[in-house]
Amino acid sequence: MLEALDEAAVGRWSRAVVDTLAQARGRLDELNVFPVPDGDTGTNLLMTAEAGHAALTAAAGAESAWTALARGAVLGARGNSGAILAQLLRGLADGLAGAAPVDGPALAEALSAASRTAYRAVADPEEGTFLTVARAGAESAVAAVSDGRALLADVVRAAADGALTALQATPGQLAALRDAGVVDAGGAGWCLVLDALVGTVTGTAPTRAPLARRPLRDRGVPTPVPAAPAPGPGSEVQFLLADSDAAAVDRLRARLAELGDCLVVVGVDTPSGREWNVHVHVADVGAAVEAGIEAGRPHRISVTALAPVRAPVAAAGTRASVALTCSAGLADLFAGEGVVVLTAPVGEITEDAVLAAVLGTGAAQVVVLPNHAEVTAVTARAAERAREDGRDVVVVPTRSAVQGLAALAVTDPARRFGDDVVAMAEAAAATRWAEVTVAEHDALTSAGRCAAGDVLGSAEGDVVVIGPDPDAVARDLLDRLLSAGGEMVTVVVGEDPALGDAVCAHLAAVHPTVDVVRYAGGAGAVPLLVGVE
Repeated sequence: MLEALDEAAVGRWSRAVVDTLAQARGRLDELNVFPVPDGDTGTNLLMTAEAGHAALTAAAGAESAWTALARGAVLGARGNSGAILAQLLRGLADGLAGAAPVDGPALAEALSAASRTAYRAVADPEEGTFLTVARAGAESAVAAVSDGRALLADVVRAAADGALTALQATPGQLAALRDAGVVDAGGAGWCLVLDALVGTVTGTAPTRAPLARRPLRDRGVPTPVPAAPAPGPGSEVQFLLADSDAAAVDRLRARLAELGDCLVVVGVDTPSGREWNVHVHVADVGAAVEAGIEAGRPHRISVTALAPVRAPVAAAGTRASVALTCSAGLADLFAGEGVVVLTAPVGEITEDAVLAAVLGTGAAQVVVLPNHAEVTAVTARAAERAREDGRDVVVVPTRSAVQGLAALAVTDPARRFGDDVVAMAEAAAATRWAEVTVAEHDALTSAGRCAAGDVLGSAEGDVVVIGPDPDAVARDLLDRLLSAGGEMVTVVVGEDPALGDAVCAHLAAVHPTVDVVRYAGGAGAVPLLVGVE
């Protein structure tokens, strides 16, 4: 019987959690009907626990076991339930890492704090869910201490029993659970996590009745699962976000809350800085990824379909891409990649025109490449209308044509559509872009005041160089871009080939190890467009 949890005990508990969830995974998956009936809660909890335990094992005593466990769980969290489990573990670590061995009162306080942080991590918390069960367990632990039962064994037993009581009440709190005749799957998983803690502390895990299976109809046919609360087809989008800050993450939360539901954002400190695990259910995958790009550097992006789209009006399995361009030269580039092209000045691209291009492909699955930040909203609205027509349409948020070309370079029709979209989005996000333009009027820019006719060098949409000479501005712009590294430069030259000649000569002389690919943008294109990978 342990009087306090030391580092070794945390490791044993983590191992026990993995073993327990591995045994219960199938039953937990079967219970999963909320927030969507996708049958993966047990799998997601297990994979999150495994990621946490792997990080703890790798740390090998170099840091607090609580810290390593929480960081591994957050960075490896899978799905809605996994993100909440990771947040609970992170909440425990916030209160217990670096402290003396954890006794009953300290654990009760930490469980209570972890429950509160988990509620804050979920954008729209529902009662009768994982969160409810975690809160009830924490409240029971605190009550045990208040009642004079402050030994560690008493506290963990109280937490586990209180969570189980709350779990059994969940069908009365959520119609989806009541209609399916099940308890909440995530809450059931947390009860198993707490039972594993009881076993670690006391040496004997509680004897519980097996998790009840979903009721069966005659001849063993499962009871139909009610539809998810969110109507229509959708996707689960999850990614890690680096190179961001609290203010940007708050803006990301607000944007993703507008786009979808089941939003969970969990942050954790890593050796390279703070990272966030972002999880949301959306109809517009591209818009969610774009929101991540605006907030920082999204990576390890995953997209999972939550519900099938209606039967497509075209032959099943066909795919197409639609690219928006502003010049004939760019149109030729994209058309050469087998892409349907919509060419018009940015201000003249309409929602109806994009929708017509998407539907005109005759494909069931379509990727749209806006290639300019100002038309992303237009393409998103057109994609939503196309989905209503039965197409599976995703907008990959490319902000320039060079990002669109990078996305096309990695597409693979043999891949699952969702995986292909993720690969395209990651390739686009990894491509830094810049352009040389001419100011049309006097303005105040991020590089200072410019006058009409000045040459502007912009990186990622922000003016960084102002000058009178296109060649000099282009050379300065390229040097700035490549100071951060790069292996390949894509150059799209507008109507003046001499500018392209000067730029390529500069790259060959000053950056000889960089591969250079040159294209003609033609009339209507900006004087110079650059992509760095």
